[in-house]
Amino acid sequence: MRVVLASGNAGKLRELAPLLKPAGFELASQAALGIVSPPETGTTFLANALIKARHAAAGAALAAIADDSGIEVDALDGAPGVYSARYAGEHASDEENLMKLLAVLRGVPEARRSARYRCVIAFVSHAADLAPVIAEGVWEGRIAQTPRGAGGFGYDPIFVPQGLACTAAQLDADLKNALSHRGKALQNLLRAIAPQARRTC
Repeated sequence: MRVVLASGNAGKLRELAPLLKPAGFELASQAALGIVSPPETGTTFLANALIKARHAAAGAALAAIADDSGIEVDALDGAPGVYSARYAGEHASDEENLMKLLAVLRGVPEARRSARYRCVIAFVSHAADLAPVIAEGVWEGRIAQTPRGAGGFGYDPIFVPQGLACTAAQLDADLKNALSHRGKALQNLLRAIAPQARRTC
């Protein structure tokens, strides 16, 4: 089954494609289909995931999967949260976002640097699907003092998963997929998605 990934983020495509392939999904990037990302005007991860999924499904005339995810820092009352991808500005790079977060947390002691990645994934069989499949995943951890590692994307170089000493950017890709918020959300989605997939075949 061909499905469009409603994201222009190459990192997400790299992570999601191998996870979806064993379930029979061929993932196509919306960028490869000439679809431009819509404004993310939602105030929740779920709202933004649905905006992106419906937009991509309409543009591609295919089923679509979209996720909206971010990092929630307890010392910042859950910020940057839904604004994680544009924390340092509308067109900020991953590095600019994480450097801003480190600057805001400067002086915050280790005990107060707890955080989590949260991901909400939405699957729609078509743009007007009134029964989207929704799944969520959470990955607990803390914010490191300095970036470490060259893998992953986003805030991975400063996110230390609970129970580990290394950052998410230092993890093997397979281990990261097994532990991460996105991996958990996707597994939850795949468990619920079979009836929807059959309906679109």
